[in-house]
Amino acid sequence: MTANEPSPHHLQLTRDGQLRHFLTLDGLGRELLTDILDTADSFIEVGERTIKKVPLLRGRTVVNLFFESSTRTRSTFELAAKRLSADVLNLDISTSATSKGESLSDTLLNLEAMASDMFVVRHSQSGAPHFIAQSVTPGVAIINAGDGRHAHPTQAMLDMLTIRQHKGGFEGLKVAIVGDILHSRVARSQIRALNELGVAEVRVIGPGTLLPRDVESLGCTVEYDMRKGMKDLDVVIMLRLQKERMEGALLPSEREFYRLYGLNREKLALAHPDCIVMHPGPINRGVEIESAVADGPQSVILNQVTNGIAVRMAVMSMAMSGQLADRQAKQAEEGRA
Repeated sequence: MTANEPSPHHLQLTRDGQLRHFLTLDGLGRELLTDILDTADSFIEVGERTIKKVPLLRGRTVVNLFFESSTRTRSTFELAAKRLSADVLNLDISTSATSKGESLSDTLLNLEAMASDMFVVRHSQSGAPHFIAQSVTPGVAIINAGDGRHAHPTQAMLDMLTIRQHKGGFEGLKVAIVGDILHSRVARSQIRALNELGVAEVRVIGPGTLLPRDVESLGCTVEYDMRKGMKDLDVVIMLRLQKERMEGALLPSEREFYRLYGLNREKLALAHPDCIVMHPGPINRGVEIESAVADGPQSVILNQVTNGIAVRMAVMSMAMSGQLADRQAKQAEEGRA
């Protein structure tokens, strides 16, 4: 690695600090996160137009590579790319060449040879998007749409945009993330973003069986009693119980979980009166949250969905801009050699 090359830690950044991949929030400072939020804010009004398009990715090809199913995330990425005027290919991995014995690397290299410009990757293995960006197709912008238990950076950023819209900023806020922290890539990215953006406290609430062993090292405090944990909150983020990722009996029953950790009107009343309620979806009503709360005046869950398109537009346009700047810089360097 030469002195001019970005370190592996900053694989996702160009030499001058622009995004060229969006893999994780690790290593991204407050200034860049704020820039993503500001760019996303500028895209909100695109969804309110009669013609919901801007030409920023016109002529570019975006490939959605979802090795794990997720209708909502894939749909919002597809809408985001189309609103940026990109051509979009949704690859069904279950019927692709990989199911016929072709390696993942060969599949990706073939897609790159078709002049693809961006891969949106969702994978059950932690680190898969990083591996693709570093070792397989570094010249293609890679956007992480969720990998294993590791990260879900666009979900975290749409949550941050929603908080900023409703709270005006982050300083002084007390935020709790409730439920299945152990299996949640969203929670890890949310904790990182909240701390980087300067909230007063990040609190995680849940049973010991659903909390990582080293959860405090992520930058949060722990509360096992939800009633205590709800006090003085400005934001509460409920998480989905990810039963498909659970091994063994981590819960006595869904009914017991709801009694202890489900968000109902009684528990919400323990927080500040203007506390907002969030959930990354899909919602399990009567398990994680009461319908009266999910549909109530303090819920901003549908705002999160709307903001998801704007944030993904922001990240995709910024990563593509960074890739182009990186290529131009390398070409200029080669021309001088």
